[in-house]
Amino acid sequence: LLAWPLLKERIQGIQWIAGLLMVIGLLLIFDPTHLGKDRFSMLLAVMGGVSWAIAVILAKKMHHRHPNMDLIAMTAWQMLFGSIPLVLVAFWVDAPPIHWSGMLISAVIFNAVFCNALAWLLWLYALRRLAAGVASMTSMLAPLIGVIAAWAQLGEVPSVFEGWGMILIAIALVLISSHAIRQHTEIDPAMGQD
Repeated sequence: LLAWPLLKERIQGIQWIAGLLMVIGLLLIFDPTHLGKDRFSMLLAVMGGVSWAIAVILAKKMHHRHPNMDLIAMTAWQMLFGSIPLVLVAFWVDAPPIHWSGMLISAVIFNAVFCNALAWLLWLYALRRLAAGVASMTSMLAPLIGVIAAWAQLGEVPSVFEGWGMILIAIALVLISSHAIRQHTEIDPAMGQD
């Protein structure tokens, strides 16, 4: 929604319906009926979403100002500056000593290279090619995958609310995808949809 006033990207017809379905789906996954029990985590989740939206807007504006920008360099600088607060907090927080093992090293490499650097590089590439609003809607797969992964790996069976939330988000993603396929026109990579 921030792409509309800040980037002048219009939300068109079916995108409104998909956006509404996504919001309702997210609310069902967050299960607002227990909001009184855990307001802090809900606040952190909302702040994370707003931070993500602001990062998308800033990246899109940067693509507009510098259309030939090297995405690998941009990703490297973002990873460097993003890690500085983490390193500072690591010195401040007491923690047991690290026991280096093959599993730990593999996990660190997997998370640093694939889950962060490569994923962010691909995200910036998608932002360069798609409208910010359309690209951001695909990030709604995250809560969907999170609930499914918790079910598969941890045995956390989704509640009825979570099940309906996942269904609504999946329907919204199908609507967005079908709209994008029907609209299959060349979009100015720097501006997205006008």
